[in-house]
Formats: sequence, C-alpha cells, structure tokens
Amino acid sequence: MKQVISIIIFLGLFLSQGIQAQNVEFARDYFPSDRDGLREARRNLRNGESYFEMGHGKYDKALVYFLKANTFNPNNAMLNYLIGLCYLHSVHYSQSIEYFEKAVRLNVEDLEVYYYLGMAHQLNLQFEEAIENFNYYRRSLNPQQLINERDRIDRRIAECRNAMELIKEPARVFIDNMGSTINSEYDDYSPILSPQGDKLYFTSRRPLGRRPKKDRNDHKYFENVFVSQKIGNRWMPATPIEGRINTKSHDATAGISPDGKTLYIYRGDKGGRIYRSNYDDGRWSRPRRLSRVINTSFQETSVALTSNGRTKYFVSDRTGSVGGKDIWMTTMDERGRWAHPVNIGATVNTEYDEQSVYLAPDDKTLYFSSRGHNSMGGYDIFKTTYEHGRWTEPVNLGFPVNSPNSNTFFTLCPEGKYGFFSSIREGGYGGSDIYMVTFLGPEKPLISMPKNELIASNARPVKERLIGDAVEIDTTPMTILRGKITDEDSEDPLYANLELYNNETEELLATFSSDRQTGEYVLSLPGGINYMIAVKADDYLFHSENINIEESDVTREIINNIQLKKVEVGQSIVLRNIFFDTGAATLRPESYAELGVLYTLLMNNPSLRIEISGHTDNVGSASFNQRLSEERARSVVAYLVERGVDRDRLTYKGYGFERPIASNE
Repeated sequence: MKQVISIIIFLGLFLSQGIQAQNVEFARDYFPSDRDGLREARRNLRNGESYFEMGHGKYDKALVYFLKANTFNPNNAMLNYLIGLCYLHSVHYSQSIEYFEKAVRLNVEDLEVYYYLGMAHQLNLQFEEAIENFNYYRRSLNPQQLINERDRIDRRIAECRNAMELIKEPARVFIDNMGSTINSEYDDYSPILSPQGDKLYFTSRRPLGRRPKKDRNDHKYFENVFVSQKIGNRWMPATPIEGRINTKSHDATAGISPDGKTLYIYRGDKGGRIYRSNYDDGRWSRPRRLSRVINTSFQETSVALTSNGRTKYFVSDRTGSVGGKDIWMTTMDERGRWAHPVNIGATVNTEYDEQSVYLAPDDKTLYFSSRGHNSMGGYDIFKTTYEHGRWTEPVNLGFPVNSPNSNTFFTLCPEGKYGFFSSIREGGYGGSDIYMVTFLGPEKPLISMPKNELIASNARPVKERLIGDAVEIDTTPMTILRGKITDEDSEDPLYANLELYNNETEELLATFSSDRQTGEYVLSLPGGINYMIAVKADDYLFHSENINIEESDVTREIINNIQLKKVEVGQSIVLRNIFFDTGAATLRPESYAELGVLYTLLMNNPSLRIEISGHTDNVGSASFNQRLSEERARSVVAYLVERGVDRDRLTYKGYGFERPIASNE
C-alpha cells in the first residue's frame, strides 16, 4: 500500500509541474472567453516584435509592448525569451534572469536561451551559474554548430574565470556615478578631462536642437559633444560645447592635447575619421580633418599625444591589425611630417578589439580598453608602460573599476588620484553612464595588542591584518604648475608660448601656450626631472624658470604668475638655469638648454645688444665673489661667441654680491 501511495504522490507532483510548465500560445483555444483581451495582447506583441527587429536601439520600446502582452499571458515561452533579451541589453540586466529561466521551464525552442542566460548570470557576478549555462549550451549543439560557436563559448567561460580571480582581490577604490548633472536617460560616454582638471568633455546621445535626428542603424540620436565646468568641488550641469563642433551627424570626443588647446573629434563620415578643433579667442574653431596618415578608408576613433606633441597613438581597424581595432603609433620628424603609422604590437593588441587610448603625462603609461587579455567581459580597462624599448604586459585595473559589462574611455585627473570612465551598470541613468573612480592606495596594516600578552607584546609586537591584501593601483604623481602671464607694466594678460626642457639632456619636452584672453597656463610635470621653462611672447624678453622635482618630492600644485618685460633699453632678465660648480666658472651641461634659448633670441633680433652680468651670494670675501661672478659672466659670453654671436654685441661684468637679485636660499 505504501508503494501505491508513493506512486500516486509522485504522479501528482509530476502533473502539477507539467501544468505549471505548459507553454501558452496567443490563440483562441487558450482564451475562449476573452477575445477582446487576446486581440489587444496580439496587437502589443506585434508592435513589440516590430521594434525588436530594429535592433538594440529600439529594445526599450519593444519592452513596453512585450510587458503589456505578458500581463495578459505570462506563460508564453518565446515572449519570456524576448523580454529577457530586452532586459539583458539594458541597465536592468539583472531582471533578465527570471524571464530566461521561465522561458526554459516553458520549453522554449531556441536553445540559445542558455547562452543568454549564461550572459545574464555573468553580468550579475554569478559566475558558477554562468559557466554551467554556457556548458549546457555547448552540449546542445550539433558538430557543425559547435565548430561555429566554440570560440564564443570558450571566451565567455574564460571571462568568468578571469572575473572570479579578480574579485578575490578587489582594488581599493570608490566608484561614483557622476549624477544627473552629467548623465542622462540616454547614452553618455567618452569623458575627456582638461589638463587643468576643471572641464569634462564627453559624448552624449541625448537629443539636441529643435529637430534632432536619429541614426538609421541603431535608431538612437546622433552623437554630440557636451561639457561640464567644475566650480569648487561641484560639476555644473552639462551643456553642448560652444563653437562649430556639433553637427547634424555624429560628433564625439576622441582626445585632447596636453595643453588643452586642441580637442580631437570623431566624426562618422566615410567609416569614421578624427578631426581637430583649436581653442582660440574664447571658442572652439571649426574642426579640421587630420592628415591621411591618420585617417584612412578604415575607422579611426580615439587619439592620444605625448607632451611634446610629436608622437600620436590612435585606434584603427586598418590593414595590418592584430585583431579588429588596434592601437597604432606615428611620430613627427624634424620637418613636421608624420611618419607611416606602426602597430604597437601583440603585447598590447589582441585578436579582439582594443579601444579608447589615454596617455598619462609621464609619456610612457598608456591606458586603454580591450576585449582581450584577462577581461571580465566586454571591454575592460588596462594599463601598460613603455620600458626598455617595449610595452609591458597589460595589467587589468581590477574589480570594481572593471565589471563583466563594458568599461571604456578611461582618463585621469592631473594628480592621478581620481579618474573617469564610461560603463553600463545596474542603477544607471540610461544606457552608458560616466563614473568617477577615486583611488585609495594600498591599505596599511593595523597593529593590535592582545589582552593576555601586554608585557610580551612590548618586546615582540603582534601585527594583525584586519583586511586582506588589496590590489595597489599605481598612478603617476604629478606636479601641477599653473599661473598667469601678464605685461609687467600694464598687467594685461599676454598670449605667450612656453617651452619645457629637460636641463640634463637639453631635450625640448613640450610646447604650450597661455590662454589668449586670460593669459593663464597650466603644465603637468612628472617627478625626477630638472626642468627649464622658457616663456616667450612677441616684442618681449623671454622669461625662464627652473623647477627641479625629485621623484620622492612631487608637489600637488605650484602657483607661479609670470610678468614679461618689453624689449627696451635698460631692461634686464634673470637666467635661472645657468649652473656652475661651487667656486668655479665652468658651465655645467645643464646650462645649455637655457643658453640655447638666449642664443635664439639674439639671432632673431640682430640689433639687440646685451650685457651679461654675474651675481653671487654673500658667502666669502668680496674680492673672490667679484672675480668669480665676472669669470662666470665671461664664460657665458664665450659660449655664445663660439656659436656665432657677434662679439661686439656682448659685454660682461661681475657684480659679486654688491647687487643682490635673490636671497642666499
């Protein structure tokens, strides 16, 4: 009797599950008493399918109709599958799981549902479940299908395993959505931070203008460039960038020059090309297309420059790429011509796409996004450094900077303490949003004192690490030099060129310019270099500064306002980068960069006659210092004469410490 009872109970459960898992079609046989409701549900289903067939850009519209149809009939396998796909490609991707699972219970015919269910679990950090579904999908394929699908499945499983390892040691960071002042219900991405750190340029798919148009391919509004100004600690509401940058087609941020005076724009014409716009007279100029060295019949999307502007890194899918989109490089020769681009190699570029390059101010640390390497899924952000003539193995910035969804367009603030990037994350405002990442640095171990070992611990302290080891995010510390260049007499702002030299190598590192309207300038200076800065303006004497920054003594910010003197009889300037050994008059090699600037001034002004005067501190006797200052001034004159300056244009005199121009410091 027990056996019979057991069989009846089992059979009852089986029948109960069978009824629950029965697929219900949108047919009269299933809804004989509600023909009006069925008619409306069918209409919603057709409307949803029409939007769905248009592609991802219309999934949000399709979802509205699908959910209405689902309210009438929640047990249709294909409808649950379609709702799951719509949620999967939105910021509400976590909601896709329940619909995919219900489609499976209702025996949906398309077994690819297991692949998408795996994706949904992957995006929700449920990696074991994701791998299980990817493998189930693999087992459902016939041999030919498996050949076609193997790489896609294996890549997904590898991403899950990468993520499981990265999550074990999360990076010590804060991740914050930039909020509604910048993000919208539409896609917002590609943040570009000005070198001063006070303006954030980005791309948005929000409507702009009276009659905004949509792209026929993805049915989203065309891209436009927006900007947000930082005032104090707050970012102001974003507005369309002024000038002639935004058009009726695609216009997107692609990069910015080290001085912030040139903005690079991606435009979708002829496959995708990069343009440049210059900031002049308070507004951005009409963008001009870069040369054919950069732009080809292929797609070029993102660009980054070294501080001297003579090397460009850019993204292209041109012939010769390792995979799809790769990172390429070109350099400028002495005649100002760009060399034929070269692929930066398979250490960085993979068989998958690379995207969105950003070069740190140290000119050797490259940040980029890639679908390859040890990505968690989609694009992850990586870092590589150019050392000893080659690029190092890229390092994943780790979780939670990266996630199983795409993370792109990384950029750092001047101090390297925080950055910005684009990502699609649960709880966002629309599609892609812009996020800020704050780097906390490595955690310091805490020292605790056990109650029962108070005396022993004085001799043998007990260290307890309360939190596990953290992944250290290396950033490049910078000294930010900013100020204003003005006329010494009128104090009016001046437009001037600034040349940055390495005193030890005489290398011209970069050229910048001050703002035409305000005279303001800003430079980002890595540590470990003895810098010479030459400031030049038409009809003015040049001005020089010496800034020697030790690796271990990087300052956050230096304010240095500079006043220039007009070229007039009786004017004097101080050469701050002329170096001698103590008590000697022999020029040190670190002096040659500034002497080169002085030489150029003399050669460009043939009628200019100057006196080189030497000054010393007040340590030592007056006679010794007077003689030393004169010998040093004579050394400078001799250097210039040897290089072709007419001796009659130069005089020299030593003043010792009779006419001090600075303190002994």
